[in-house]
Amino acid sequence: MSNLENDITEPPTQGPTPELTPEPKDEQTLLSLMLMGKPLRLITDSESVQSLYWGEQLVSRALLAGKRIAEIAHRFQIPAPAAVQPATPLAISLNLQAQDNNLAFQLWVEQRQQESGLCPMPDGGHLVKPKKSLNLMGLAALGFKLLKSTKVIKAVLAGASVAGYAWLFSFEFALVLIACLVAHEYGHVKAMQYFGIKTKGIYLIPFVGGLAVSDDKINTRWQDVVISIMGPVFGLFMSLGCWLLYGITDLELFAGAAVLSSLLNLFNLLPILPLDGGHILKSVSFSMRSWVGLGACMAGIALGLWVSYSFGLALLVFFLAVGALEIVFEWRQRQHSHLVPLDTYGQLFSAAWYFMVAAGHIFVIMSFADSQNPILSLPMKILGS
Repeated sequence: MSNLENDITEPPTQGPTPELTPEPKDEQTLLSLMLMGKPLRLITDSESVQSLYWGEQLVSRALLAGKRIAEIAHRFQIPAPAAVQPATPLAISLNLQAQDNNLAFQLWVEQRQQESGLCPMPDGGHLVKPKKSLNLMGLAALGFKLLKSTKVIKAVLAGASVAGYAWLFSFEFALVLIACLVAHEYGHVKAMQYFGIKTKGIYLIPFVGGLAVSDDKINTRWQDVVISIMGPVFGLFMSLGCWLLYGITDLELFAGAAVLSSLLNLFNLLPILPLDGGHILKSVSFSMRSWVGLGACMAGIALGLWVSYSFGLALLVFFLAVGALEIVFEWRQRQHSHLVPLDTYGQLFSAAWYFMVAAGHIFVIMSFADSQNPILSLPMKILGS
């Protein structure tokens, strides 16, 4: 199954022979919204042509005849309001995804989601929901989706996480570890909310980590970078805060929190899918060329296998399998991806941001390299091994 980005065509100009008039076509209005004071209308006709009008202006058109697709992305630009300076055009994107009996839509304005919902499924059968094979991963995803429907599950998972870590280590260590995980996932949630993406909140998974769950899809590679890196950024804020508190109070609990937070976030910055570093690598590399993205992500998988073997991280092998599936999906959809790629400036800025955050966590870990406490000096030994 594939998707489709809009095929923008100009409205036909009137020719010198007015006697040639087109035959009337049956039209169906799929969606009607308000955008900057003008109606935004999505219309389909009997020839399977989707036309998007902003006011009376045709801004996007998609030709669906002979296609069977799962997604459409209508993109266009409109003039900025007079009060906005500089008056650069606003980038608009209307994304559609086929569901069972209707279409899900998201309206984005300058990478911020403004509206979302459902609209009627057009006739013709060109938009179809992608088929999903029933496998263990699918069953696990379905089970977790059912668990997301109740807030009680959050408390149960959090309690199980605290109890599990306290049983393995100590109650104080468990609280520190949970605080590190929550700070990291809260960064992801805040980034999603910044872009107007609906979230389900934070879920703590015992002996696995945390998970920030969203309801909507991202629209650009830049959103993927920001959402991915804000977890380690908030983790760095916590590490530096605990580092300062340790300097003021001389309590090793704060030192342990600083070191543990930086170690966890630095691990998450490894360029391995589905870790945050892997998502950043994927967004940057696939914005260059598809084959560059494939090669870079496969190199990340190889790095992950080496790390798993060197440190005996069996659970990481499972995550690598999930990441490999994501790479395959990204490669197969490379010609039809609805994600807006990063420009050269975005690629360079994302890479610099990534290395700056990683350097910050390394600085915190190196600050305790000479500590007499073996726990505080352990992360530096791991980095030096």
